[in-house]
Amino acid sequence: MRDRLYRVEAIILKRTDFGEADRILTLVTPDRGKLRAIAKGARKPSSRKSGHIELFTHSMLLLAKGRHLDVVTQADTLEAFLPLREDLERLGYAYYLAELVDKFSEEDSENRPLYDLLLHALRWLGDDACDSALLARYFELHLLQHVGYRPQLFQCVNCGTAIEPTDNFFSAEAGGVIDPNCMQTQREKIAGHARDAQPIPLNALKVLRFLQSREYETVRSLRLTPEAQAQVEGLMRDYIAHHLERNLKSVEFLRQLKQPFVVGMGESVAKAVAK
Repeated sequence: MRDRLYRVEAIILKRTDFGEADRILTLVTPDRGKLRAIAKGARKPSSRKSGHIELFTHSMLLLAKGRHLDVVTQADTLEAFLPLREDLERLGYAYYLAELVDKFSEEDSENRPLYDLLLHALRWLGDDACDSALLARYFELHLLQHVGYRPQLFQCVNCGTAIEPTDNFFSAEAGGVIDPNCMQTQREKIAGHARDAQPIPLNALKVLRFLQSREYETVRSLRLTPEAQAQVEGLMRDYIAHHLERNLKSVEFLRQLKQPFVVGMGESVAKAVAK
């Protein structure tokens, strides 16, 4: 049985206003997985906790065991990731990374590699030289590996044959790449009969393989053409939406960031995504 009081290192994934002055927090921790807790009085101007439980903050929290939700009794900032709050695009990608972790995580299920991935990604995102879109693709592929949904990019998901540099197909329902022979002759044996299969350009496949099989320090200098970036993003968006059975709110937020009008309404859009 847990002690009544316990400390956790945590990253704030989400927060929701509750009652007149409280906030319900969704946290990810290294040893306890995803948790929900309540920070009572956090919205009061006099609250000492409020600045330490901002979105994406890396904090040390003291929690008291509660009947329904554990209660944040003390909070101290470890890392604030201030550069994320000074740039709307970086903020949008931080929302996206946090939402991915939230949706793919089970409560009270430890996943230290996933926690470490998010912590490092928030640090990388604050680097002026960071390509935010490239980081997002790297993060997606490594998150999927840590939660058991790693797409197969090196062998055909149907026959297991090594994928050749030719016209292949990608199916989220089947779990990865399908070679042209299986698409032509074995379609009835493929999960979902490969109804969602789409051609995967060779360059996009090479990029996905590189991102999946390398560390970030190796891939961070990669520069993609707009066409390759769009192809890889589209494939990953469809793959993630299939497994979550929904589209993420932050995807729409990032799409709107590319529209000229969002510059003047960035704060309101950010607040909408954060709820």
